[in-house]
Amino acid sequence: MKVNIIKSIRGLAALILALVLVLVPLSAKGANLSARQLINDGTSDLSAMDFSGQNLAELEISNMNLTQTNLSNTDLRNMVITDSTITDANLQGADFSYSIAYKVNFKGADLSDAVLVEAILLGSRLDDVNITGTDFSDAVLDRLQVQNLCTRASGVNSKTGVETRESLGCR
Repeated sequence: MKVNIIKSIRGLAALILALVLVLVPLSAKGANLSARQLINDGTSDLSAMDFSGQNLAELEISNMNLTQTNLSNTDLRNMVITDSTITDANLQGADFSYSIAYKVNFKGADLSDAVLVEAILLGSRLDDVNITGTDFSDAVLDRLQVQNLCTRASGVNSKTGVETRESLGCR
């Protein structure tokens, strides 16, 4: 009798666990999915996630929250991102070359040692960003943004060997 009760309790516990897993899916933060999978699935809030080192080239993103997301050393080439927030994010060493960021808020982001060659950043906010060693060669930015960035531009990009001030055309 005691054995039957224990088996019944174990069976009931297994059933409850199965129901919980089916009815309450794992959150994206715990599921270890790539950003590409989450974006393709229509997820719009990827804040505080870690996508460092991933290949996210050629993605098209709109109305996305990437606040405090780790995108360090990520391949973001040929990406199109619009009307999104990347505040306080880590983009250190990321390659954002040939990409378009329109009306994107990068406020407080770490763009140190990133490559933004021929990137188009019109209408984007780059307030308080770390641009030490960032390569903006042939990038298109709003004139006021360039003036603001030049006040704190320094360093040399470790991948391209280009000075940040030179790449921005600072005087």
